[in-house]
Amino acid sequence: MRHPLLPAPGLYAITDGPREDLVVATEAALHGGAVMLQYRDKTSDAARRLHEARALMRLCADTGALFVVNDDIELALACGARAVHLGADDGDIAQARARLGADAVVGVSCYDDLDRARVLADAGADYLAFGAFFPSTTKPLARRADPELLRASAAFGLPRVAIGGIRPDNAAPLIEAGADYLAVVSEVFGQADVSAAARRFAALFPASRNPSA
Repeated sequence: MRHPLLPAPGLYAITDGPREDLVVATEAALHGGAVMLQYRDKTSDAARRLHEARALMRLCADTGALFVVNDDIELALACGARAVHLGADDGDIAQARARLGADAVVGVSCYDDLDRARVLADAGADYLAFGAFFPSTTKPLARRADPELLRASAAFGLPRVAIGGIRPDNAAPLIEAGADYLAVVSEVFGQADVSAAARRFAALFPASRNPSA
């Protein structure tokens, strides 16, 4: 069952770490059609990260996108986020729900591992992320995933996220295989025109599935 806070399928934009124009770039991505926005910043500057998370969450509230905090349950709690994404070393689903509430969205990284996806689906995950499907500049050493994982994981009944080296010209097979969301970092935030880059991804989803179309 789809969590009621999860949007219709579309672009899941992920920020690319500290940058002076983060708010402006994020606003552009949202106006370009991103339906989900993940704040990803691996630095230890707690004050700046909290300030930025709150600012980006307000932008998401204005556009109707779901704001997600990457890897940090306590930051999600501090900024009031209703969604968190957890990797293998970032706490578990039960811990996230204990801190954020039973109605929080908890997404999880499954990498190239169908068995991990099965375990996390049974543990109450709200979406399953697989990848990297293509060589990734953000995570060049990431394990590679096969699109067949998207098809096989349909049995778990949860929305699926594809990530890793995804571009507008290689994304169609992932959508056809069952990806509900395309998670993208550099192909959105690394582009000169962030809004136009987001629109190219949003256009891959039929209008009936894309609220920003």
